[in-house]
Amino acid sequence: MFFPNSLLPANEGQGKIKVQLKLAISRLRMVQQKDTAIAKQQRRAMAQLLEVQKEESARIRVENIIRSDIQSELLEILELYCELLLARTGLMEAKECDPGLEEAVKSIIYAAPRTEIKELHQARALLVEKYGKDFGIDAANNKDNKVAERVLKKLKVEPPDPELVTLYLKEIARTYNVDWPRGSHRLDEAGEGGGDEHDDNDDEPSGGQAIKTREEPLTTNELSKATPPRDLGPKSPVSIAPPKASTDNVSPSVKLPAPPDLKPGAKMTGFKKQTPGSTSKSEGSDFGPPAQKKDVVGGKIPDVDELSKRFAALKK
Repeated sequence: MFFPNSLLPANEGQGKIKVQLKLAISRLRMVQQKDTAIAKQQRRAMAQLLEVQKEESARIRVENIIRSDIQSELLEILELYCELLLARTGLMEAKECDPGLEEAVKSIIYAAPRTEIKELHQARALLVEKYGKDFGIDAANNKDNKVAERVLKKLKVEPPDPELVTLYLKEIARTYNVDWPRGSHRLDEAGEGGGDEHDDNDDEPSGGQAIKTREEPLTTNELSKATPPRDLGPKSPVSIAPPKASTDNVSPSVKLPAPPDLKPGAKMTGFKKQTPGSTSKSEGSDFGPPAQKKDVVGGKIPDVDELSKRFAALKK
């Protein structure tokens, strides 16, 4: 497809601006993360100064922290403007700046020289080249007041308000648990305790008694009354599902076979005697039918004389 030569520079310039805006966004985020890490170290140093009662030195040094926070907020605003231009690149095809992009473009042109972000400087130069030198001069001087008011406030060079300095020091002391000003912790604790004494609607005992009561260990009697959970201990790997109700069996139940009818054997009932001339064998023997039982005379145990007569009869 053939493109007119007049459109090529505009498309190429627009592509360069998009690439440079992406690089500027990446660099702005990295600088913000770095400034945040440095600010944490500076706050810790301020807390140490307050702890050793070097208040004057802390008040002077805390101004650097305030200025760093303001600078980080400015970089965040410029990052949002760069993202806005990337989202509305379709409006940047025209030669003149669209009213929807004018605030973002002029704010970047105005604030970029006051930062140390080289990628943002190059993006500013491409914007000035696209929209013309006169447009860039008006934006740099804020001739038509199109630069965002919040950007102008962040770029003001003036000492911070003493009240703001005091608020910063109090917040740093509270964060790092430093008693500054002296006695502030006692006043806070007294104020909290006084509110609990006059609170009639509080059902919990004062002085942290409720927390102590909840933290007391259970006695042996209470533990013995406790019911252990049912799922405690190892579970069987085999499980049988109970029968389900059906139209044929409305109330199903599991039926187990009855145990076999066990009868006492020969060893349990005693040894049985055999007659001398019978051809039958003992009960349960493998050599013939069971032998008949012979009752004991008189239902008593035979004496020695009777036994001797039986042995004599057997010898004949």
